[in-house]
Amino acid sequence: MLLSHAELWRACVEYISRPCTLLIGAATAALYYLWGRQGQTPVLVCGEGFRVFLLQYCPMVSERFRPTPWCWGGRLQTLLRVLIKSRPSVSYRNELMRTRDGGQVSLDWVDNVESVCYPDGSVRPTILILPGLTGNSRQTYVLHAVRQATRRGYRCVVFNNRGFGGEELLTPLTFCAADTSDLEQVVTHLKHTHPHAPLLATGVSLGGMLLLNYLARKGKEAGLVAGVTMSVSWDTLESCASLEQPINWLLFNRHLTRNLCRAIQRHRKILETVVDVDHVLKARSIREFDERYTAVMFGYESCLEYYQAASPAYKLPQTAVPILCLNAADDPFSPKHALPVSLAERLPNVALLVTSHGGHIGFLEGLFPRGEGYMERLFGQFAQAVFEHPNALQEACSAPQHTAQ
Repeated sequence: MLLSHAELWRACVEYISRPCTLLIGAATAALYYLWGRQGQTPVLVCGEGFRVFLLQYCPMVSERFRPTPWCWGGRLQTLLRVLIKSRPSVSYRNELMRTRDGGQVSLDWVDNVESVCYPDGSVRPTILILPGLTGNSRQTYVLHAVRQATRRGYRCVVFNNRGFGGEELLTPLTFCAADTSDLEQVVTHLKHTHPHAPLLATGVSLGGMLLLNYLARKGKEAGLVAGVTMSVSWDTLESCASLEQPINWLLFNRHLTRNLCRAIQRHRKILETVVDVDHVLKARSIREFDERYTAVMFGYESCLEYYQAASPAYKLPQTAVPILCLNAADDPFSPKHALPVSLAERLPNVALLVTSHGGHIGFLEGLFPRGEGYMERLFGQFAQAVFEHPNALQEACSAPQHTAQ
């Protein structure tokens, strides 16, 4: 039986007048309002030549980033990424590479032999991925990066930091952001294995710090066509100060310190020959851990000396290859005032892209941010631009410098 117009209107008014309907409607309107209001174009700081290249071949740098509307603030973005991100299925081929000091590092390969775009493996572009502080090849951000790369036909290699890739320590040595010796050997190994394949490296958080320190140390001899960093802590002292704020200590610092201590406990037998493991395991913050372990292990006189050596911001002028660096202004690990804006303005090979929101390795977007997000899409688009337009990139980053924002 059909309803008359009057009956239909009465039914609609009755339905939308219900408290639950009003509440759901108001919440939905607020979410979409916040989504549109918070969506802002990231700030791009770089030289004019690099800027022109990015706008043409990596247009995401000029697109509005709309963070997930119900995920307010950098802290929530940082936390929820760990909890809700999907885990793409990735099958690795593991290689244990011996190092000059008698140790070993674990490399997880995705050879992508079925690549349609690059069927010849000898020239198939390779992407080297460096995870964060306590990360490895099973982190969600690594899995999504691998999927972005393999979708485009590239080969991937994940460099797991010593002691975090499931391998045993053969020598009493792990890793730190300032020690690039293992990374240097990995790059040499990759270039020897595939000498004709272009190599791009991407580092996330501490992995990005390690990559930047390597690029500064090697300059034009880095062996890479480009670099990408995500959520780098540019000034380690400032990052520590931020993470020692009560709420950040509770949410992040304490958790990371526990993970570091678990790794030390796992390798206790070999590490107790060079450090006081019991003293290390009592650390309650990253700074305490670095004072008791990292500075001692790598021969620094103090934690302060180590932090100065690990901070990549001041070394950017020593880099030579093109680098795209993504940071969020609300990253609790990397305060906005510590971003190297003035340096990026003057360097032809560095592009600093800063979003208003995104947290630390978060960059969640859309209403249901389980799949690939802004960070992953940017990485994939930039990698494709680098591999498909190498001459244009080289020309852009060697052109006379003009500041652009």
